[in-house]
Amino acid sequence: MLLSTCGRIWPQIARVNQATKTLAGAPAVLQNQLRAYSNGDQPDLVVVGSGPGGYVAAIKAAQLGLKTVCVEKGDTLGGTCLNVGCIPSKALLNNSHLYHMASTKDFENRGIEFDGIKLNLTKMMGQKVAAVKALTGGIAHLFKQNKVTHVQGFGRVSGPNEVTVAKNDGSEEKIQTKNILLAVGSEVTPFPGIEIDEKQIVSSTGALSLEQVPQRMIQIGAGVIGVELGSVWQRLGSKVTCVEFLGHVGGEGIDMEISKNFQRILKKQGLDFKLNTKVTGARQEGDVIKVTIEPAKGGEAKELECDVLLVCIGRRPFTKNIGIEELGITLDQRGRIPVNDRFQTSVPSIYAIGDCIHGPMLAHKAEDEGIICVEGLCGGASHIDYNCVPSVIYTHPEVAWIGKNEEQLKEEGIAYNVGKFPLVANSRAKCNNDTDGLVKVLGDKETDRLLGAHIMGSVAGELINEAALAMEYGASCEDIARVCHAHPTVAEAFREANLAAYAGKPINF
Repeated sequence: MLLSTCGRIWPQIARVNQATKTLAGAPAVLQNQLRAYSNGDQPDLVVVGSGPGGYVAAIKAAQLGLKTVCVEKGDTLGGTCLNVGCIPSKALLNNSHLYHMASTKDFENRGIEFDGIKLNLTKMMGQKVAAVKALTGGIAHLFKQNKVTHVQGFGRVSGPNEVTVAKNDGSEEKIQTKNILLAVGSEVTPFPGIEIDEKQIVSSTGALSLEQVPQRMIQIGAGVIGVELGSVWQRLGSKVTCVEFLGHVGGEGIDMEISKNFQRILKKQGLDFKLNTKVTGARQEGDVIKVTIEPAKGGEAKELECDVLLVCIGRRPFTKNIGIEELGITLDQRGRIPVNDRFQTSVPSIYAIGDCIHGPMLAHKAEDEGIICVEGLCGGASHIDYNCVPSVIYTHPEVAWIGKNEEQLKEEGIAYNVGKFPLVANSRAKCNNDTDGLVKVLGDKETDRLLGAHIMGSVAGELINEAALAMEYGASCEDIARVCHAHPTVAEAFREANLAAYAGKPINF
């Protein structure tokens, strides 16, 4: 409580100290905070990168009274997430789903009939661009409102307390600072031997801006990014084939029961999957791309043809050529920056958060780290429970999870109870004629504490936050089951699953 209060009054304390030049009678914790505050025009903190982690950290630092500068290499703020990641992809996922409902019998089965539906891809892309522009512009407004200085250019660490910014006009600016926070994010992982041109052979970036719907698309990878972008183009009319090295869809962390059901639904929608399969090469012949595949464990090679090849095998930390290795900061085997529990690197004045350090590459994880890191700079406690960071796949149905899955609990030897509830038995899902999915929760067999939640349904990305709150507070399955939920809501399925976990049976199934 004291540290929280100190954080709120920190700006006022800084002004008092500047005026009086002394704080002899203040508590030690406040004196430590004031010693971390620089004098004159030198910033207290330079944040390199303005993605979700960087811009949030910069705003929070300014709110806590730190003189803050944010360096961003892109033309707009927001990093990958807002410009070529989370935001544009969700705009296309939403609008392609509406088109899919209209172009199939979904609307007709609901009594909504019309003739002459057609896709205007240019206009759909325009709505995506408008959403991105509004949100990136919103960050610029927030920077101005919170007095964060924005410096455009490529930021490189040139000393323990210095960032050199290479600007677009060829000039350089050196910024002296008390602390540096690296929020440099990640970049697309390249596929050996396949060169991306963002026209026919595309990464996730190019797949968000195709000028026409390809007749045939092959994508390498069926993880989160793969199934999302594959869904977009399949809904808009492309025949999409997903080639995945692993034996399941949805990437790391997904519960295998959920993954199996998820794959079945996506296949029913029209996506084709080739699991346990690897791509060994691709070549372009005119307007056709020929992709060579073979079983992951070896075997007979086959060749597939497509008009667009999407490479989405993941992302890697953007940590090369940013100056840190010259200062003695050694990257780990995956190119990440090692940090301690206060997000501090081996150089005490340099911190790092987000995709460039350990943990899942998620925007909300980076945001939390950014806030916690700058609070720590001001004397606050630094703690984050990565087990309580949710993951979401924004297809239809959505898939979301948090905590442990069954496979992990079995591997760790933890005894658990399972509670499930299908959406086909949920009143709101029935009303909406949107019953694909289920809720699955895992509770400790001895204590009943919620260990994990796995949800597939139209609003899974919203429901998972109830599970996140419950897990942060150490709730039991019974605790959740005894909370009154509004009726009819899809959230009642989460309650019923928890009821099944602790009592053995739900009410409505």
